[in-house]
Amino acid sequence: MALNLEAKKAVVKQVNALADKCVSVGVAEYRGLSVGQMTNLRSQALEKNVSLRVVKNTLAKRALAKTNCECVTSVLSGPVILGFSENDPGAVARVFQDFVKENADLIVKGLGISGEFIDSNQLGRIADLPTKDQAIGLVMALMLAPVEKFCRTLNEVPTKVTRAVAAIKEQKQ
Repeated sequence: MALNLEAKKAVVKQVNALADKCVSVGVAEYRGLSVGQMTNLRSQALEKNVSLRVVKNTLAKRALAKTNCECVTSVLSGPVILGFSENDPGAVARVFQDFVKENADLIVKGLGISGEFIDSNQLGRIADLPTKDQAIGLVMALMLAPVEKFCRTLNEVPTKVTRAVAAIKEQKQ
């Protein structure tokens, strides 16, 4: 069904608002996927806070212009689906990678993270990036490790003294 001019402007405005807020964008060709598979992809994306949009390429190019997502306009050809993540740079890559494991018909064309285009062969590296919460946990563990080691070292002194006294006690008995 053809869109009139007002509907096209509304679509461009919606996608532009998504692109302004997002940290990363992904482009994938969905040719050959059934409606059930697309529904499954959308539900997986929803679980990981990724917004998926199917938009005509000409409208997508207009919507992505002058945003951080403009870098992916070169791969907008054919029937593509756009994935937008507002918080986690690796979320779109994880959604696409998990879906591709089960459905080889989805072809990832590229990703855009903070205005830089990343080719689809780097999908695995981006998908393996830790989430914000995981990264904070790793940093906290690194910060806590020296303190824990120091406490264990301090605890070893009385433990060794106790062992020495116990050994002397056993020897005298």
